[in-house]
Amino acid sequence: MSFDFSSLIWIVIIVMALQPVLMGRWFAMRREQAIRAIEKARGTRVITMIHRQERRSLFGFSVARHIDLEDAQTIIAAIKETPDTVPIDLILHTPGGLVLAAMQIARAVEAHPAKVTVSVPVYAMSGGTLIALAADEIVLGEFSVLGPIDPQIVGLPAASIVKARDSKPVADVMDLTLVLADVSEKALAQVKRGAVEIMTPRIDQATAEALADKLAGGHWTHDYALTASEAKSLGLRVTVGMPIEVMELMKLYPQPVQRSGVEFLPVELPRRPRI
Repeated sequence: MSFDFSSLIWIVIIVMALQPVLMGRWFAMRREQAIRAIEKARGTRVITMIHRQERRSLFGFSVARHIDLEDAQTIIAAIKETPDTVPIDLILHTPGGLVLAAMQIARAVEAHPAKVTVSVPVYAMSGGTLIALAADEIVLGEFSVLGPIDPQIVGLPAASIVKARDSKPVADVMDLTLVLADVSEKALAQVKRGAVEIMTPRIDQATAEALADKLAGGHWTHDYALTASEAKSLGLRVTVGMPIEVMELMKLYPQPVQRSGVEFLPVELPRRPRI
């Protein structure tokens, strides 16, 4: 059997088309091994929600992920099938997403009888922070961050829409602004009430209300980086020190090859002198 040039071209095309699928399977296998190792070492059930840009389909286009209802359905099922006596390690890496989905996950986290630890290797913003509020413990790395949970209406901060409406006489405010402000007030009240609900089993009502108002009340920009020290000062149950196993697991959720202009070589340790 002989191969001509056109056959070689077709083989190359098939290999290139299958490469994202094969790499995805390989990373999935490595992730399963890493998760099993963490579970065995810590005696917990590990659940991950890692939202990074990923290559999808045979053509390898990139897709950015956020918290959605599919995530909520999957995580809730995983929590419900976990025995009541088994602690859960929930690893979060997310820019946030739908308030509805995040609140559903947070309620499932709060309802689990055994200890639930939320680990944030890099960041868990917005809805990710809302989920973390429901945990018994939040583990952050030295440079990990959380973020405000203030709702956004048509891409604008709800608190700012209300402030804009109240800054001038109502006769001078556009009807659209009045409608958006009405929706914004409802969204702010709902998010604050939900945050208090998921926190009160572990902290007192007054502290929960103050914390919910601070995080959801529009005191910062929505992308404000809430560091571990500031989170502690607000009263969050934060522990600093990310297990190396979790950081190694994060490497198995790669970004697309063209993701960044940052490059570096592995550190070469000095060789020990021979005797």
